[in-house]
Amino acid sequence: MTPTVGQDDPLRPTLRIRASARRAVAHAASIVRLEKELAQAELEHKSVSLGAGAGAAVAAGVFLLFAVGFGLATVVAVLALVVPWWLALLIVFSMLVLVVLVLVLVSRSLFRDGTPLAPEQAIAEARLTKQVLRGPHAG
Repeated sequence: MTPTVGQDDPLRPTLRIRASARRAVAHAASIVRLEKELAQAELEHKSVSLGAGAGAAVAAGVFLLFAVGFGLATVVAVLALVVPWWLALLIVFSMLVLVVLVLVLVSRSLFRDGTPLAPEQAIAEARLTKQVLRGPHAG
């Protein structure tokens, strides 16, 4: 007869401990994987925000260039011709400056949303998980 592991067998508690340890390791690995995915998602979100902020800042720079051009054209028109069409150039200049101001405010907001470039939520979650795993008696 082949020996079997019965309820009275001294190996049974050891097998239970091994199975529990394997489950705990599997759960810990799953938690680490999920925290890594959270950090990656958070960094992707922040990098998109920073990219959009950079794009808005570049657009603001382009519009500022046009605003300066129209501003100079207005000054030239006023000085050289002193006719009413300078007012039209001044209105266009004012509108371009307004667009630049809006784009600067948008880019500033987007840059603030994207910084600091660290997965803060994932780090906080990892700290909480570490505290839970240490138990209530840990320092």
